[in-house]
Amino acid sequence: MANAEVAERTEKEHRPSPIDTHVGSRVRLRRTLLGLSQEKLGEALGLTFQQVQKYERGVNRIGASRLFDLSRVLDVPIGFFFDDMPGVPGNGGGMTRPRMGGFAEQQEGFEDDTLHRRETLELVRAYYRIGEPAVRKRVFELIKSLAPAE
Repeated sequence: MANAEVAERTEKEHRPSPIDTHVGSRVRLRRTLLGLSQEKLGEALGLTFQQVQKYERGVNRIGASRLFDLSRVLDVPIGFFFDDMPGVPGNGGGMTRPRMGGFAEQQEGFEDDTLHRRETLELVRAYYRIGEPAVRKRVFELIKSLAPAE
C-alpha cells in the first residue's frame, strides 16, 4: 500500500462520523438556546467543558447513558438529537436511507447552516422570552403567515 493511501485511510479513520457531528451540533443548538455555557452543561453532567466541547464537535462519541443524561439536562426527548438528520425517513433530510456499502460517502454535509446562525438563535431566544402562551402562539402564526408556502 502506498504512503498516500495509508495517510488518506488514517485521516478518514480520525475524522468524526457525520452522525456524531450531527448529534453534537444538536447538543450545541439546545445548550445555546437554553443560554447555557459549555462549563455549566459540563457541571450538570459531571464533565469538564473540554469534554462537552468534544461532544459538540463530534470528536468524542456520545454513549447511550450520556445521551440519556443530556436529554434530561437539556429537557428534550432523545429523538431531538437525531432530528433533521439526512438519511432518516421522515426527518426532512431529503436523502433516502443509504444501503450498506455506500453509507460513508452519502453522509457528507450533515450541517444545516440555518440552525447555527446567530439570527436564528436570537429569534428563538426572544420567542421563548414571551411569557404569555397566547401571545407566543400569535407571533408563531404571524411568522408562518409571512413565510412563502413550501
